[in-house]
Amino acid sequence: MPFENRSEAGQKLARALSSYKDQHPVILALPRGGVPVAAEVAAALNAPLDLILVRKIGVPLQPELAMGAVVDGSAPIVVRNEDVIQSAGIDEMQFKAVCDCELAEIERRRQRYLGGRERVNLTGRTVIVIDDGIATGATMRAALRATRMRNPKKLVLAVPVAPSESIVTMREEADEVVCLEDHELFGAIGYYYGDFRQVSDEEVIEMLKRFPPKPKEGEKQPPAA
Repeated sequence: MPFENRSEAGQKLARALSSYKDQHPVILALPRGGVPVAAEVAAALNAPLDLILVRKIGVPLQPELAMGAVVDGSAPIVVRNEDVIQSAGIDEMQFKAVCDCELAEIERRRQRYLGGRERVNLTGRTVIVIDDGIATGATMRAALRATRMRNPKKLVLAVPVAPSESIVTMREEADEVVCLEDHELFGAIGYYYGDFRQVSDEEVIEMLKRFPPKPKEGEKQPPAA
């Protein structure tokens, strides 16, 4: 296996991203699986860690197959995989029903993971978006498009592993792409990890506590309470 677990993948990814440290980046993780990877990068780069809440819209009878993805916000961004929608025979009512369920899960996660936590301002910053891997790419495309709308100076995608075809597509969405391993014949992300067990909500919350929001370079730290 290329990676023992998500933490080791994050350590390897951090080394590949070391040149970004002087740019004082913000690290955005896709929960839940992307958080342990991103936490290693944030620690190595001495960068703030925040979440981007995005959910795959799975085919009803095959939920692991993405027919799209949705990102939260005042106007949620939806990315559709039209090929999957057509081949699975999904109509608009079915698509919307699954999308609404995923938006409800996003809201649950926002309250559980972030609560009243102050979000990091991305305007004018180098932003590195991280997950534990890419499969179809729908989820990551939605995440990158939503992040772009928050006006970063530079948008970087960083993942341990992805299909070669997806990496080509992601270069259209991000300014720079860092991927440790890409494969023509991909399979599933879990094939590349020795330990790919599900990350719990509690683990996400504990990891976020290690990375309180930091002010933009040059700004003063808020006074202690």
